[in-house]
Amino acid sequence: MLIWAGLWRKRARTVLTMLSIIVAFLLFGLLQGINQGIKSGLGDSTNNRLWTTSHMSDVSGMPMSLLPRIKAVKGVREVAHISFFGGYYQDAKNALPAYATNIDAIASVYPELNISAPNIEAMKITRAGALIGRPLAKKYNWKVGDKVPVGTTIWTDKNGSNSWSFDIVGIFDPSPRYARSSLGSAFWLNYEYWDEGRAFGNHMVHQYISAVDDPTHAVAIASAIDKLNENSPQETRTQTENAALQNQLKQLVDINFIANAIVGAVMFTLLFLTGNTMMQSVRERIPELAVLKTLGYPSATVCVLVLLESLLLCLLAAVIGLVLSATTLRIIGTALGGSGAIRPAVVVDGFAIAILLSMISGLAPALRAQRLNIVDALAGR
Repeated sequence: MLIWAGLWRKRARTVLTMLSIIVAFLLFGLLQGINQGIKSGLGDSTNNRLWTTSHMSDVSGMPMSLLPRIKAVKGVREVAHISFFGGYYQDAKNALPAYATNIDAIASVYPELNISAPNIEAMKITRAGALIGRPLAKKYNWKVGDKVPVGTTIWTDKNGSNSWSFDIVGIFDPSPRYARSSLGSAFWLNYEYWDEGRAFGNHMVHQYISAVDDPTHAVAIASAIDKLNENSPQETRTQTENAALQNQLKQLVDINFIANAIVGAVMFTLLFLTGNTMMQSVRERIPELAVLKTLGYPSATVCVLVLLESLLLCLLAAVIGLVLSATTLRIIGTALGGSGAIRPAVVVDGFAIAILLSMISGLAPALRAQRLNIVDALAGR
């Protein structure tokens, strides 16, 4: 009761301070929730797939002759290759995630795409065939049998035309986790057909994706693949899928650094705000604290009471802030077709920060209350 009464002695000040802490932990929950969600999503990309690209850049070509050599590496189960076709539908603003590949291998390497045997067979017997993800088919209302004109600003054909035409031979339904990815919404083309028709860059691919038998040997297998072209003009860089995705994300923006920097700045500011609130609260109650000591309360007990008051203030506000952030993330996740659940690690970190914040901000006023001289306090000195 003493702690609760002390906390609400100045209601307006307590409410304003709590609102500040609530907003801070709401921001913390949102930023760290999104950050952890991204990390978790990347973590879902298992290390049983290796991505091999040119050591120079991800868009530099590698020879097709490398495929059988990679497949011969011990531990490699299957190898698919991907080449970025790009292109657009009707207007340059309607960019397509179009890729040329060996469709049977991509189906084996990415079982999450749920590419069926009939789809693979249809692609094999239709050289100008295209296999598309359900999300892309819904976007443009495409169906099997449609002939789709695809424009390009890169891959002109041997006649100098920048317009290609493909026949939709199948639609695949990727797993929910891949439905919103570029692979799940891909416009898959037969590599052989595209390679024979393009005006330049023949017999080159942009990426090899290898499925390995044992993820625990992924690093060793990656090293063995890179040694195939070591000290040559066509050196490669092989990484696990998880590591490659993280590197791609960091090239755009370091989400982890930004989230931690913003949260750190907010919490640092909040430390002074909470500390100032507790100092004012103790300063105004000096006579009351002196009475407690007169009644027999030990100095250590008075010190603990002030610390507990600071702890209650921070924890109560932190709980409200984290609940609001969890609700917001769930709403966002539902709107985007995901779960949007806040990660337990974010909640644990939030409570840890709240406790640390309360202890640091409440330490100075608690020590002042502990060292309080009863005579001077009652005399107003």
